[in-house]
Amino acid sequence: MSLKQQITEDMKTAMRAKDVARLGAIRLLLAAMKQREVDERIELSDTDIIAIIEKMIKQRRDSISQFEAANRQELADAEKFEITVLQTYMPQALSEDEVAAAVAEAVAASGAKSPQEMGKVIALLKPKLAGRADMGKVSALVKARLSQ
Repeated sequence: MSLKQQITEDMKTAMRAKDVARLGAIRLLLAAMKQREVDERIELSDTDIIAIIEKMIKQRRDSISQFEAANRQELADAEKFEITVLQTYMPQALSEDEVAAAVAEAVAASGAKSPQEMGKVIALLKPKLAGRADMGKVSALVKARLSQ
C-alpha cells in the first residue's frame, strides 16, 4: 500500500471513529499533498510525501516554540499532537550512532577536508537520510566532522 493510500485510509478510520483532532491533522496533510499535485501537475511519490511531512513537522516545531514563548500552552499542545500524527507516516528514524556512521562514510566517500566542502557531503547524505534523520542535526555533525 502506498503512503498516499495509507493516509486516505487513516482519514476514513478517523472519520468513522469521530476522532476530530486526528482527522484535522490528516486533512491538513492531504490538503498539502493535493496542493502540490495541482501546482506541479504531478502524481506524488512516497518520497515527495515524506518531504511534505518533514516540512509540516518543521513548521509545527517552529509554531510550538512561538506558542510557548507567548504562554499559549493549549495551542502548543495542539501542534504537538499534530506532530505525533504526522510522524506516524515517517520512516523509522535512525539512531544517533547510525547517523554518525553515515556521516563518516559520506565524508570519506566525498573526500571533503574542510567545512567549505560541506555541500558535497550533504549531497551524498540527503537521499539516504531524508525523512529518517533531522537534517539540521546531520548538518551540524558534518560541520563538526569537517572542522576537526
